Amino acid sequence: MLIATQKRKENIAEYLLYMWQVEDMIRACQCDDEKIEQLLVARFRGMEGIGDKQIQEIETWYLNLRNMMLQEGKREKGHLQINENILIDLTDLHLRLLKNGHDAIYTSAFYSTLPIIVELRSKEGAETVGELETCFLALYGVLMLRLRHKEIGKETLIAVQQISKFLAQLAEKYRQWKNGELKLDEE
Repeated sequence: MLIATQKRKENIAEYLLYMWQVEDMIRACQCDDEKIEQLLVARFRGMEGIGDKQIQEIETWYLNLRNMMLQEGKREKGHLQINENILIDLTDLHLRLLKNGHDAIYTSAFYSTLPIIVELRSKEGAETVGELETCFLALYGVLMLRLRHKEIGKETLIAVQQISKFLAQLAEKYRQWKNGELKLDEE
């Protein structure tokens, strides 16, 4: 909860990846209250500046997410609607930025990333997802490989670097948009 709150304010792309990881951690706990407490909440106990009230808020946050996952049928796989909504917002902003055409740096970053997206999508199975979700899936996949201390190929690292640069620009545009600092023509 603490990390999520900070990431949501600072970088929506990092927030979304973090929330996907939280979903997977809840799944790893088999959506069980006791396991969530032992494996996810307990690590915050004894941390400097975190009292009993915050521990209770953290536990409630994890359990609320777990409840949403169960209600939405996401126990085994998939993403919560709240996270899907962020991806929808990002896609909307992305398309508006491209249509607007006033941000050459953003447009260039996207078109520099597009060949990577096309290649990744060609490697996907029957379930094709949108361009941004393809980018997020690539970053999340590499994150999971790193957490498992698996080797990552040079080409993959180069691709992920490009995707990261592109999503960082989108995240900054999102922050500006949400703060009212970025106006698009149709607003």
